[in-house]
Amino acid sequence: MEDYSYLDVKGRIFDIQRYSIHDGIGIRTIVFLKGCALRCRWCCNPESQSYEIETMMVNGRPKVYGRDVTVREVMQTVRRDMPYYSRSDGGLTLSGGESLLQPEFATALLKAGKSLGVNTALESMGYAKYETIEGILPYLDTYLMDIKHMDPLKHKEWCGKENTLMTENAKRIAESGMTKLIIRVPVIPGFNDTDGELLAIARFADSLPGVEEIDILPYHNFGEDKYKGLNRDYPMGDAKRPSTQRMEGFKDLIERSTGLYCQIGG
Repeated sequence: MEDYSYLDVKGRIFDIQRYSIHDGIGIRTIVFLKGCALRCRWCCNPESQSYEIETMMVNGRPKVYGRDVTVREVMQTVRRDMPYYSRSDGGLTLSGGESLLQPEFATALLKAGKSLGVNTALESMGYAKYETIEGILPYLDTYLMDIKHMDPLKHKEWCGKENTLMTENAKRIAESGMTKLIIRVPVIPGFNDTDGELLAIARFADSLPGVEEIDILPYHNFGEDKYKGLNRDYPMGDAKRPSTQRMEGFKDLIERSTGLYCQIGG
């Protein structure tokens, strides 16, 4: 008799986004888990950073971010969205924050998704022990992994942590062959928006066995009002979004210099 106790595992989320066409193939249901180990200056979801339940001002009104739910409760939403998955090859995506900071909950969500026969994806920086990641791989179709910079010191300066753990995990995930690994790079003014810095990330991605795609995501300031709502300063100031022409130039450079398919997202 199958054990369904994983459906009663509890975790903390701050949003569920339905009918999304990002963060995986097809139409997705994205579950945003609360809590993150990094503090990237450009973070567009500052309400995700703390595991604690917070109140943020939205359009002049207080709104609570963070609620505790069971896997069973989340799956009620996923079940409602399943007709959209079948038409588009879509499915369930976990995002954050960093989902791996709630490993039991994240694993149970992905397991429940696979039990329903839906495609599963994880948008993550890989900031966890590999043993934690290894536990989710049997239930994961696509790992969308952020690699932000190859220089550990600059990564720490801008994100709060060095990148060594993430790059080592990327190697081990790729070598496992257990999931499709796509590398994603947010293109951030002053941080990694030079040919040399982006090409270093692309060449690292190209060295990973089985990795065929890298996605570059242009910086945007959509999270600025959230910082104000949390009574926090916006760390990026008046930084500007890279132009379409500049992003296309990065794409062409990566595809000419590596064997990767490069897609511009966001």
